[in-house]
Amino acid sequence: MKIELARVAPADIEARSMEIIRSELKTPLDPENEAVILRAIHTTADFDYAETLTFSPGAVRKGVEALLHGASVVTDTTMALSGINKRVLHKLGGEAYNFIADPEVAQAAKDRGVTRATVSMEHAAALGKHLIYAIGNAPTALVRLYELWREGQLPEPALIIGVPVGFVNVVEAKELICTMDCPYIVARGRKGGSNLAAAIVNALLYTASKNERE
Repeated sequence: MKIELARVAPADIEARSMEIIRSELKTPLDPENEAVILRAIHTTADFDYAETLTFSPGAVRKGVEALLHGASVVTDTTMALSGINKRVLHKLGGEAYNFIADPEVAQAAKDRGVTRATVSMEHAAALGKHLIYAIGNAPTALVRLYELWREGQLPEPALIIGVPVGFVNVVEAKELICTMDCPYIVARGRKGGSNLAAAIVNALLYTASKNERE
C-alpha cells in the first residue's frame, strides 16, 4: 500500500489544520466563541466540542478583557500549567499558578481526607487575585469553587474554565458551574482534559495579545 503525505511547510501546519477543521465543521460557529472552539478541536481532533462547549454570555470577551488587565491563571494540574503559553501571559501582566505539589496543600488534603485539588482551590481563592480558573482534570476542584462561591468566600472569578474529563461526578460538577453567576466556559458531558483547559486559555491569550497589538 502506497501512502502519500501532504507536503506542508512546518510554519503552515497549524493554518492548514484550521482550514481542514473549518471545512469539516457541520454547523456555523458563533463568531465570539469561534477562536476557542477551533483551538479546542485543533488540540483534541474532537469535533464534538463544537456542540458541547458551553459559554456564559460574553465569557470569551470577559476572559480576554481580564487577561488584558493582568488577570492570572490557576490550574488543577501541572499538565495544564505546562501547556499554557506563559510568555504571552507574562507579557500581559499575569502569572500562572498550580498548588497541587505545595507541601501545605498536600498535608491539609491528607489531614482532611479530601483531594489536593479541593485544597488547591481554597489556596487560590485566598490569594485575593483576579483569577481565571482552568480545570481540566478534577471535578472536586469545580465542586469546591461552587461551594466557595455559595459561601461568599470566592473573589469574583474572571472566568471558570470547567473541562475535566472522567466518569465520577464529572458531569454533575460541570453542571454546578453552569448555575453560577460568573463567566464560565464548560465542556458538557464526560469529555475534557488538561490539554483542553490549556488550549482554551491559550486561545484567550492569543486573542488578547492580538487585541493589544491592534
